[in-house]
Amino acid sequence: MARTPFTVVSALFLVAFQLVPIGHLRAQVPGIAGHEHLTDVACVDVPPGEKRPEFGCFNVGVTTGLHFARASVYWHLRGFKSRKAAEAVKSATGIVVEEDGRAWLSEFGPRNTPPRGGEAIAVVGPLQLPAATSYTAVLSYAVMRPGDNSRVHTHPGPEGWYVLAGEQCLETPAGAKRARARGTMTVRANTPMELSVTGKTLRRAFALVIHDSAQERGKRSDWKPSGACGQ
Repeated sequence: MARTPFTVVSALFLVAFQLVPIGHLRAQVPGIAGHEHLTDVACVDVPPGEKRPEFGCFNVGVTTGLHFARASVYWHLRGFKSRKAAEAVKSATGIVVEEDGRAWLSEFGPRNTPPRGGEAIAVVGPLQLPAATSYTAVLSYAVMRPGDNSRVHTHPGPEGWYVLAGEQCLETPAGAKRARARGTMTVRANTPMELSVTGKTLRRAFALVIHDSAQERGKRSDWKPSGACGQ
């Protein structure tokens, strides 16, 4: 009995499907919200005058030559209406940046540090410091989408986060922990980690690393995450 045109077309479609590698088919599946996921993200410096990409993690402030009398320190984050107002009360080691339409002042010290004006946003810590002659604090600002994640890495000092919007999940060998908008998170020095953006909305956050000034801010790690943040 002769095959109908429909039968012939169906057979050709099945043959073609079998010839396409499964991995290629998966690569064509769009990411959440129709975007290609950012993977292996690291916080980077943006040269003066160069336009910052829309998405990613960017180093926006740094202060060096820090010395602390205690083995732990707290990150005090305050908001101001203008950079001028923040600069007026900044200490010699504070960091002032402008993001999300306002100025932000970061100061470092004991938990009960007296207020220095502005709006109290968060106190992040304690950040446990490794022994060092002096420290450098690097403040980063990230804008990432659901499904984006960082590279697997470590820092030679503790890291803290303040989440402005969205959700994030941090996986370390100890497991996964999460933070949402207006939440904070910390991790100890030299901890292998991968940060993933979870939820369904854009994640905006500040991250602070205080590290031994004699070492680089961070480096890749060979540790393999289990995917706990996706469970």
